[in-house]
Amino acid sequence: MITRFRSLTTGWTLLVPMLAVVLLLFTWGRHLPGALVALVTVVLAGSVLAAVHHAEVVAHRVGEPFGSLVLAIAVTIIEVALIVTLMADGGDKSSTLARDTVFAAVMITCNGIVGLCLLVASLRHGTAVFNPEGTGAALATVATLATLSLVLPTFTTSRPGPEFSGGQLTFAALSSLILYGLFVATQTVRHRDYFLPITRQGEVITADDHAAVPSQRTSWISVGLLGLALVGVVGLAKGVSPAIESGVQAAGLHQAVVGVVIALLVLLPETIAALRSARRDRVQTSLNLALGSAMASIGLTIPAVALASIWLSGPLVLGLGATHMLLLALTVVVSSLTVVPGRATPLQGGVHLVLFFAYLELAINP
Repeated sequence: MITRFRSLTTGWTLLVPMLAVVLLLFTWGRHLPGALVALVTVVLAGSVLAAVHHAEVVAHRVGEPFGSLVLAIAVTIIEVALIVTLMADGGDKSSTLARDTVFAAVMITCNGIVGLCLLVASLRHGTAVFNPEGTGAALATVATLATLSLVLPTFTTSRPGPEFSGGQLTFAALSSLILYGLFVATQTVRHRDYFLPITRQGEVITADDHAAVPSQRTSWISVGLLGLALVGVVGLAKGVSPAIESGVQAAGLHQAVVGVVIALLVLLPETIAALRSARRDRVQTSLNLALGSAMASIGLTIPAVALASIWLSGPLVLGLGATHMLLLALTVVVSSLTVVPGRATPLQGGVHLVLFFAYLELAINP
């Protein structure tokens, strides 16, 4: 009976990603009626869960911290492709799309996911324990990337408005790639131990013994299905975005809410995977996922849109407004204080979540 149940659960994780891609092919670029929107939403939710399952299979095969990179980079690459596609179709009205998407990803990951994981881990295990060296390095990289890419354009004078000149945009793109590459090298090669989960005595956990390591064949199948599931998640999220936009307009909410909702959908796989790690007292893995996703979102999106701006028409607005800059500064300060002790209580998780909900409130009522 147990074997049969496991085969059924494995079966749906194989079927749903393929179903999502088939549904995406039939619905791409078309107006969706209400019944089809409901079907797409169900398949979208299933794709999120399937993506988490296959990401965990791959992560367990390659081990930490390589496993945390798999989901973060895969989601971000497809997210970047989605941003460039929407910018190509949107003209001038999409000039702030890259900025809004990247900032939403930073606030969702650094406050929403981090806060939720710290809260869950500390409530379940007393305190959330992680490695301050690795988490601090990740936070410093995120803060630098966010400031160079999203804050500086507001204050530069080469062009009117919160835009970079061509040379400044090139510098920001190259800096993003270099910093992200240096971080990945640090995380996976030179100082790998800084990004591994630790015990409450501070000892590094080099391997998980909760389950057998999947075979190489199973892992490669999961890699392919993870890619299909993520394509389905992002593509179907784009498909239901007109329905989301209509609902937002009907409710009288600000247009920025649309970007927040789509960002939440795209980041769902990372959120679920991070929460599962937090429940298992692997908080470092959760923070690797959260901060790694924020870093990948900036480090890959800015170079991509910089390259795309060569042929895209319309301005590229990257600079944040005063309110969002204040939220970003407060996030960096609070995150620094959270990282320093290497331990967190429900209080730290609650503070991050309050910042996240403040961001959502200001997106609804700017």
